[in-house]
Parts: sequence; structure tokens; C-alpha cells
Amino acid sequence: MKTRIRALYGMALVLCVSTFMAFARQTAQQPPEKKPAVQAQPGQASPPALKTAGQAPTPLPPEKPLSITHHTVTIGGRPVAYTATVGTFTVNKGDEQPGARIFFMAYTQDGGKDLSTRPIAFVFNGGPGSSSVWLHMGAWGPRRVVMTEDGFSVKPPFGLADNGNSLLDVTDLVFIDPVSTGYSRPLPGENKSQFHGVAEDIASVGEFIRLYVTRYERWASPKFILGESYGTTRAAGLAGYLQGRTIGMYLNGIVLISSVLDFQTIRFAPGNNLAYVLFLPHYTATAWYHKKLPPALQSRPLRDVLEEAGNFALNKYSVALLKGNRLSADEAGEIADRLAAYSGLSREYVRQSNLRVRHDRFVKELLRTDFQTVGRLDSRFKGRDADAAGETYEFDPASAAIQGAFSTMFNSYVRTELGYKEDLPYAIYGSVFPWNFQSSPEEAEPGMPSLMAQARRGGFGVSVTNLSETLRRAMTENPFLQVFCANGYYDGATPYFEAEYTFSQIGLDGELKDRIRMGYYEAGHMMYIHTPSHTRLKADIAGFIGRAAGK
Repeated sequence: MKTRIRALYGMALVLCVSTFMAFARQTAQQPPEKKPAVQAQPGQASPPALKTAGQAPTPLPPEKPLSITHHTVTIGGRPVAYTATVGTFTVNKGDEQPGARIFFMAYTQDGGKDLSTRPIAFVFNGGPGSSSVWLHMGAWGPRRVVMTEDGFSVKPPFGLADNGNSLLDVTDLVFIDPVSTGYSRPLPGENKSQFHGVAEDIASVGEFIRLYVTRYERWASPKFILGESYGTTRAAGLAGYLQGRTIGMYLNGIVLISSVLDFQTIRFAPGNNLAYVLFLPHYTATAWYHKKLPPALQSRPLRDVLEEAGNFALNKYSVALLKGNRLSADEAGEIADRLAAYSGLSREYVRQSNLRVRHDRFVKELLRTDFQTVGRLDSRFKGRDADAAGETYEFDPASAAIQGAFSTMFNSYVRTELGYKEDLPYAIYGSVFPWNFQSSPEEAEPGMPSLMAQARRGGFGVSVTNLSETLRRAMTENPFLQVFCANGYYDGATPYFEAEYTFSQIGLDGELKDRIRMGYYEAGHMMYIHTPSHTRLKADIAGFIGRAAGK
């Protein structure tokens, strides 16, 4: 009996094993079950393509065709015929795989045969997070937003005019919108944070420049970079990045408009006295403009007063702040008197601030008795808050006065005159935060991008961005690299005295002095919105490009 049971059990076991193996062979021969495609909901972006091991990635959607149009503008009394090229390039990441599409607007003069003698300039604004609309439609493009001579907007819906101060007569121009600004976007499925940081931003913009120079055969052309605000930080980084071993592209010149290379210089934080010293001459210029200085100073030319305020800031004021609580009562009283005189603030307010007046407080305090504030980007502008007794201002009147005009006219211009149809919102200021070295997100000051706000409030961690050493090394390795730095006296975002200090620390033996030029203008951060300053700035930069290009 036991023998029969064992035999039946063995036969059952063999049958089970055979059945399982047959099922396994059948399953292996069948194609895998197809899963339904993931569908985007109305109003949402399409999901990224699914990638399966052994399968090729789904091809990227095709790029929108470039829009190419032809125009003529009169500059300096003579007509300049040019071609406008508008669209996007797909740029690779560090692994040489596509990562983002960068929007650009290029203007090239017609009729040139020898591109080795025709300069080309790559132009961008800052933020980070700003599109290039300001330098494009306010300064160097062939068409500009109509404003008053002092830089104030006209009545909506505003207007466009030919730009007689465009740089197109001396250089071809390529305006770049970094990733997440303008129409530039990461590709579907790409994490946008990989483009949002000091090094990441330099890499993506540098890759665009390399690609443009290669596709349009401009390697032999004299090459320039023009950056504004944080764009000057980017420009300094690009000087080192482009001429590095991977690319090897040497520049002829860099134009820095409203420069900030060392963020420590604009960082109002406990223990950092530098910013208080470097902002004082800007306070003086602002008080002079609004007639808040004592009569003995108010009656003198601006440049003379600024020279005196700068000497005080570098010598007695800086030493007093370094002494801290070792400063005697008599010394503190003398410093308070002079600081009040040069800033236009009351002696009591200066003393209550421990001789240290932050910029966001200054713009609220200077015209408090008039129930007004002054602008940050341009302190010639005035605003009014709901509460004149508040600690800081509600908005930057300089920014508010021009943003509507630039946004409106760009969106009209790109579609109607240049024929580029895109339904994405053109991000005047894009969402690029957190930036990769932020210690923690922090609310920005009114009208101020978050990165600048954190620098001003001390919101960074241990390290603070400083690209001045990168620029110094680039200039040392490339002995033909020239720099021009344009400064507005009424610029409270990147004060002119801060730029002077930064460049005084580059090349301490003075070996680079002859290759760095400074320009000064009686306007603000965007000094080109002020017509007399724009005209002078155009002449200064045109001469700089001519010299640096070897003409």
C-alpha cells in the first residue's frame, strides 16, 4: 500500500513540474502586455515619454521653425539693413544629452562678407530669473520701448520706435533668455533645478553660445559678452567657462552694466560692515537728487559731493565701523553728524541705526516726511505706500514704472513685426528658485529677485558668491580680454562704489588696470532708460568694442 502511494505522489509531482515548465515557455514566447499610454489632462503639459530597457527613447517633439525677417534701421544718421532671427536652440546638458530649449533673438547686419572682422555680442540681463527684454527693448536692439527722456513710461498701450542708439552698427547682437525665462524651458521630463544655479546657469548659457557660434560660422569673429546686474556675475563666469579646456573660446571683451561680482559687497548682515561703507555714496547721490542734503553740499556739483562722500566712507566711516563697541562717544557723535549730512537722514535716525543704515530702510526713510519712498533700481523715481510709518517699502517704484511697457511691447513686437508665434507666456521674470546655493527660501524685498534679497539680508550660508577671481584669472590667461563697467549713480541695487571697490581688489599689483574701464551716468540700474545717459553709454561701448576688436 505504501509503495502505491509513493508512486502516485511521484507521478503528481512530475505532472505539476511539467505543467509549470510548459506555462513558462508559453509565457516567454508571448509579447509583453501593452499598458495604456498616460494621457495628459486638459490644461496640463504632456507627460514625459516612458523609457523601457532595451528601447530607444521617444524622439523629442520638433522645434518650432526659426522666424527670419529683414528690416532697416537708421543709426547715427545712416541706414543699417539687418536680418532678425528668432527662435530656440536645443542645448545639451553636461552628459551631451538634450536638456533644454533656449530662446534667442539675433540681429545681424546685412551685406558683410568677412565675418572675421565683424564683431558679435551675446547679451543678457540678470536676476537671476530675468529675461533679456530690458537690454533688448531698452538699450541695444534695433527697436525700443517709447519712454520720456527721463525714463518714465508713457500712457498705455505704450509704443515702439526705432532705436538710434542701437549697437547694431558696430556689432551683431544675440539676445539670450536663460532657462526658465522668456520662452526658454527645460525639455519635458527634465528637472528644472539642474539649470538653476551659478555653475548650472553658466554651463547652459555657455553651451548655447558655443552652439550659436558653431552653427553660424562665427568662431573667427571678435566676440563680446554684455551682461547686466546678475548678468555681470554670469558674464564673469562665462569668461572662465568658455576659454576652458573643453571649449577654448577666447573673448575680446566683456561689458558689465550695473555690476555685482562679489555678493558680500551688497550683503547687509550682522558682522559685515562692507555694504554700509559701499552704499553710502549712493545715499549721497539720492539725497542730492531729491534736495535733502545740507545747503553746503546741496549747492555743489554732484561729482564733487560724491568724491567727498567716498573719501569719508573709505577712511573715517570704515574705520569707525571696524571699531564696533570700541568706538568712543565723541567719535560716534562725529561719525553720526557726517553720516547724517551725506545721507540726508536725521542724526537721531543714524544713531538709532547704530551708524548702520540698510538700503531697504534708507529708501523708506529719506522722504518719509513727504509720505513717499524712493526707487531701488533707480532712486530718481518716487512711490507712495499705504503706510508712511512702515519699516520698509511696499514696492520698487522704478520697477513698477517700466515693467508694463516692456512686457506689453515685447509681446506685440515678437509676434507682429518678427513673426514668431508662441502661446507660452513670455516670462519677463521666470521661476528659478531655489537657486542652488541658497541655504533656505526667503521672501524677497519688494521688487527684488530672491537671490539679491538674500544677499542683502545675509540669507546665504557660509559661502557667498564671488566671481571676481574667475574674471581675474580669465584676464590673466587671456591678455587681450578687455572689460568695460558701466555704473549709474542712482542705482541702489548694485551701487557704483561697490563696483569700484570690487575692481580695486582684482589684480592687486595693478597689472590689469589698463584693461578695465569705468563709465558713470546720472541714472540708475538701467541707465539706458535715461536718454542722455543712453546716448553717452552707446558712445562709450561702441568705442570699447572698436578698441577691443582691434579696429
